[in-house]
Amino acid sequence: MAIATDTAAPPRPTEAPTGIRALAASPMADFYLVTFAVTILCAIGGMMVLSASSVLAQADGRSPYYYATRQMIFMVVGVVAAVAISRINPRVLQRLGWAGWGIAMGGLLLVLSPLGHSVNGNQNWINIGGFTFQPSEFAKLGLIIWAAAIWHTKRGRLHEVPQLLIPFVPGAGILLALILAGKDLGTGIVVGIVIIALLFFIGTSLRVLVPSMILGVTAMLLLVIGSGNRMARVNVFLDPQSNTDLSSQPMAAVYALASGGWWGLGLGASKQKWGGLKDAAHTDFIFAVIGEELGLFGVLVVIAMFALLARAGFSIALRSDKIFNRIVASGITAWLLVQGLINIMVVMHLLPVLGIPLPFVSSGGSALLANLLAVGVLLACARDTPDARRHLASRKRVARPRMTSILAAGRAR
Repeated sequence: MAIATDTAAPPRPTEAPTGIRALAASPMADFYLVTFAVTILCAIGGMMVLSASSVLAQADGRSPYYYATRQMIFMVVGVVAAVAISRINPRVLQRLGWAGWGIAMGGLLLVLSPLGHSVNGNQNWINIGGFTFQPSEFAKLGLIIWAAAIWHTKRGRLHEVPQLLIPFVPGAGILLALILAGKDLGTGIVVGIVIIALLFFIGTSLRVLVPSMILGVTAMLLLVIGSGNRMARVNVFLDPQSNTDLSSQPMAAVYALASGGWWGLGLGASKQKWGGLKDAAHTDFIFAVIGEELGLFGVLVVIAMFALLARAGFSIALRSDKIFNRIVASGITAWLLVQGLINIMVVMHLLPVLGIPLPFVSSGGSALLANLLAVGVLLACARDTPDARRHLASRKRVARPRMTSILAAGRAR
């Protein structure tokens, strides 16, 4: 016979989450995820730049470590700068909004001056004393910070269309026009998409967004039709047999991806870097070398890191309680994600060749440094979410050590 009892079983103690669950529940989860994704991408980039560029460097009479060494130098400088920026309060960056726009415009104007340097027909570089850099890469970050700063100032009037569009549209249009004046359509497309993305994130109505997108696409088509070189790239994309000279590079990228298989041919064993990808094996087409040497596994790791970066970046924007932080975080995330997606689609022959590097992976000092500076700003926003602020403040509250007097304790009765 069962004996009934009213005594309730004692509650089981709740176990604190550990491992991945603890990381996901942490107020600093997005900070750690961004750091992890960027670290893996930079590590893959450094390794693959060495593998993909050694052949070209030796063919030019240089050390096989020439491009890899340059990449590592810019990576170290960029990481140090990113760590320093991540410790800055976003309010400081907000005050630099107009300065960022002015510096971006000044750099783009220098490109069109006698200091401008042309590479493959695009005059988007500055050459000062033998040192070259690309202002358009830094202009992307300046544009995003400036847009966030002016909208944060007008946060109570953003429901008014004139307040929303002015001075953003004219100012962004000037930067975009200067980039296109240097004949860099690829960077112009990325900046144009970032401008539309910023307008979307701030809540612009479709009545404004849709005509803006139509106008942008029309302008891009006119720029393509008006250039014989760009039309040739489009024709090669539509019919690779129309121009075997121009189609050899994108077709070599497809062959590299196809020959990699599941696990790749092995690090350093790429065949297409020996001339098939011409001089872009370590820059715009490095994703093809990754697919050839590391296989589908390496390709999926790169894609997964960009997906993780996108997830964490947009999460930072959603968790932020300040308009400036939200726009900066979402704008930087959209920039890196769009640029990475375009590069991957070009390598997979899903888009015509646009000359856009893969963020954190492709060789290029200006692009890598600008990307890491943007990550530093993104991490600063991650540290400024409400939960992160409370978490960091609680860590600073350290209890004062208690001092015990032995003599006083001995006299106590």
